Amino acid sequence: MGFGRTRSVALTGLDGALVQVEADIAQGLPHFAVSGLPDTACLQSTDRVKAGTSNSGLPLPQRRITVNLSPASIPKAGTAFDLAIAVAALVGAQVLPAEVAEDVVHLGEVGLDGTIRPVRGVLPSVLAAAAQGVRDVVVPLANAREAALVPGVRVHAVPDLATLHHRYAQAKAGRLPEVPLPAAERDTASDRGAKDLADVVGQPEARLAVELAAAGGHHLFLMGPPGAGKTMLAERLVSVLPRLEPQQSLEVLAVRSLLGPVPDALAAEATPPFVAPHHSASTAAIVGGGSGAIRPGAVSQAHHGVLFLDEAPEFKVTTLQALRQPLESGEVWVSRARSSVRFPARFQLVMAANPCPCGLGFGKGAECSCRPQAKRAYMTKLGGPLLDRVDLQVAMPAINLAALGESSGESSDVVAARVAEAREVQAARWSGQPWTLNGHASGSTLRRGTFRLARGVTADLDRALDRGQITLRGYDRILRLGWTVADLAGHDSPDRDDLGLALTLRNRGPVAA
Repeated sequence: MGFGRTRSVALTGLDGALVQVEADIAQGLPHFAVSGLPDTACLQSTDRVKAGTSNSGLPLPQRRITVNLSPASIPKAGTAFDLAIAVAALVGAQVLPAEVAEDVVHLGEVGLDGTIRPVRGVLPSVLAAAAQGVRDVVVPLANAREAALVPGVRVHAVPDLATLHHRYAQAKAGRLPEVPLPAAERDTASDRGAKDLADVVGQPEARLAVELAAAGGHHLFLMGPPGAGKTMLAERLVSVLPRLEPQQSLEVLAVRSLLGPVPDALAAEATPPFVAPHHSASTAAIVGGGSGAIRPGAVSQAHHGVLFLDEAPEFKVTTLQALRQPLESGEVWVSRARSSVRFPARFQLVMAANPCPCGLGFGKGAECSCRPQAKRAYMTKLGGPLLDRVDLQVAMPAINLAALGESSGESSDVVAARVAEAREVQAARWSGQPWTLNGHASGSTLRRGTFRLARGVTADLDRALDRGQITLRGYDRILRLGWTVADLAGHDSPDRDDLGLALTLRNRGPVAA
């Protein structure tokens, strides 16, 4: 018979490496083997490929077939290599043209009936292939829209092996024929206008905190009794954030692709992600990891968006404290004995909590049934080091009858316009820096040189640091928040009142009735 070769991609987190899939068909007893560090799912591809090709009218010869996934030093995981293995074997059997298949990347799982089924991680795989000069990729129909998001790549979506064989038979001039992709379906229910800030009753201070968080990329902690509107405000933070830039959308969808095929509606969406895990979630579910293939956690799924922890003290202490490193660095590393995987995690953290376990410890607390020790233990679970990384900490009072009579607050569109203007000012200010938002600026930059504020402006902040009321990290975060207050107010730089408001919003007070 002969030798066949094509390409695929091996993923390690979001990073992909181009893999040469080689197939040799030689004389000998019938045997089908795969080498090159395949995992169990990849190793079982031999049975799927044999059945799939046979049921598609393209049976492989009853000979010794050896497939190598090169470089062999990189682990190969999952069923996405099925299609490339099938194509390489069919090229070796002289069923498919070698000159066309050799430079094409193939991704997909082969069913026993020959159908090509969707797989995870197609978008980051195509991104990695494009970065290494690949111009043609073959993917399942369900993965076509996400693959087409990558510029400069011709995407060929096929439903089964028989169709792929027909396309290769039509190949001319060493390339596959162009076939239009199916039209994307739009899901209007996911539009940003579905939840509006105008729905929130009262809570002017908390609404201001949400606006500041959106404008400067600051983290937010809301504490108040049940029904005060904490969850409503957190869910509406996304409605005032700017739409994602094309590159940001690709990064967000690449993470989403590792968890499963990206729906057409989601692929067309540019709204920042909103992720709200349940408080019973494990540390691996929040940060990333897993016993088998390493998968991104909630912090990475919320990249360029919002991670909302409702009833934050109910989360495990170890899970909450694991957030400290990604909050600072904007990325998370999951380490194993053989490798370390990096995932992006530049998110905005929003936490919500009741004043006590029973939720009734507000105002005079007459109906609260919690013991003092239980109250202390409840809030202590959040930990000083974690809260020290949260710029805005706001206590929300219970809603009363007077608040119900007030007119509704500003809509998300009005607030979003101010947020966009403030972000434009910040982008101009931080031009040439590795950040574009006040919330990401380094403390040393704000305390020295051009952006250092006068002693008279920082007097209250200096006094709080000297008395030990805030840490140096807290000092820097209040400076960042002060610049955002000034940007929304239209000031060239923060004045003493701007820093005073930032200091007030940093230090939550008791929850009033």
